[in-house]
Amino acid sequence: MSETASTRAIRSSHDRLSTTAPALLSSLVPLLSEWLPRQRWFAGKGRPITGFQLVSATELLPCAAGGATPGLLHLLVRAQQSATPPGAPHPAPPGSPADQAAAPAGGPAGGDCYQLLLGVHSALPPQLAPAVIGRPAGGPLHGRTVYDALLDNRLCALLLERLRVPGRLGGLRFCRVADSTISSGMPARPVTAEQTNSSVVYGDSYILKVFRRTAPGLNPDLELPLALARAKCGRVPAPAAWFETDPEAGEGEPVTLGVLQPYLSGSADGWQLALNALAVQADFTSSARALGHATAEVHTALAETLPTTELRRPQLDAVAAQMNERLVATARVVPALRPYCARLRTAFDDLAALGHDGRAWSAQRIHGDLHLGQTLRTADEGRWSLIDFEGEPSRPLAERRRPQPAVRDVAAMLRSFDYAARSGPSGGDPWSLEWARRTRAAYCLGYAEAGGLDPRSAPELMRAYETDKAVYEVLYEARHRPNWLPVPMAAVRRLARTHASRDAAGADPGAGPDLDGSDGRA
Repeated sequence: MSETASTRAIRSSHDRLSTTAPALLSSLVPLLSEWLPRQRWFAGKGRPITGFQLVSATELLPCAAGGATPGLLHLLVRAQQSATPPGAPHPAPPGSPADQAAAPAGGPAGGDCYQLLLGVHSALPPQLAPAVIGRPAGGPLHGRTVYDALLDNRLCALLLERLRVPGRLGGLRFCRVADSTISSGMPARPVTAEQTNSSVVYGDSYILKVFRRTAPGLNPDLELPLALARAKCGRVPAPAAWFETDPEAGEGEPVTLGVLQPYLSGSADGWQLALNALAVQADFTSSARALGHATAEVHTALAETLPTTELRRPQLDAVAAQMNERLVATARVVPALRPYCARLRTAFDDLAALGHDGRAWSAQRIHGDLHLGQTLRTADEGRWSLIDFEGEPSRPLAERRRPQPAVRDVAAMLRSFDYAARSGPSGGDPWSLEWARRTRAAYCLGYAEAGGLDPRSAPELMRAYETDKAVYEVLYEARHRPNWLPVPMAAVRRLARTHASRDAAGADPGAGPDLDGSDGRA
């Protein structure tokens, strides 16, 4: 069979990039060393970059010199970093809890792999100045401007066209759901808000999420919405298309690179809605109760569509041990946590004790990073949807795909209500803390009404997962937003007091979790 012109062009591009790859990477190293650490989605902040490895390179548009239109280059680049931040007294053993606290978990031994879409042009219009990465001093792109293509409307439009027509290009594979209708020519609008990934909105119809930090395997943000679409669950936008690495062009599992989903135009995210309510001292319990309904519906659909399991003594012991390890590792990095460790640890000991008593808990696929910012409510119907099923990006992909108790999502949402109550102009005052208490209780009530299992009937699980989430938040805020550290530390103090008072009075398994969003002052 003879080659088509398109196939010959793709093979020629691939051959050219394979030949020039060492020079290409060498010329980009100085630029990426400066640019990558400044990006919100770069996971290795605080640790020096010691080198780069080019995993793959694909020309989506020709990058030859002298072209009137920009070239588009797709790269997967592994950033190699030291395991210890500058000034640390001793390097932490790779893979140890201390190492995972000092550096994001989940990266392979050779470093985290990042997806880069680079525009290449001789000159850029002024509006693209914020996208500039630099001008290589040598190599195949010498003298031209290299920039972040996901801030260029023209190049974002090209990505949509690739997704409209399934097929392979170089080391990439573009896939589309058979019955999806994706119009051509929709204007692209990059989302400029800081995110752990990058997003582009097309018209008012679709949004494309491009995963910046990648790992081999199916990303839950594609896997779970596809499963929910099969279950006819209308609470989650169903994927229309996606792209990934082509397993036939390399080795190992495909890597999910981006997902195109319907854009819920006219919806508002739950975080902003909660802040708006707090600003005018408005009740939010009916909204929280409806959100509890939506969460339970999603959990029920996931349990019916994907495999479930049971957590017995060995599994509960392992979960409690991992929570304890995260607590100890975080306390090494954040000294303010240390005075509370002994009392917080009792929550994890209580979790392990469930298995020792012969009890078991159901585990299933869950959202994994549920908070108000991952929810949308329509303005006309007031209907809630859940989005962004990637899970906590700092955790390994295998862990994010592991079945877990649904209570973990519930505990994370309870923490989000607490965050909202402490984030407004009067955050932390008695009215806001009472707002959090009532809202948290309403969410649990709505969940119980729609899911059949009241999350408050599992107090040991609720306390353990809320405590673990608060510890995660302490580490996150200490790394990225030190001014926000008092928010999770208030929860740490509350949870520590809760554990201490229960130990003093004798734990009452039927008392339910502490749903008070206060730190004890209200």
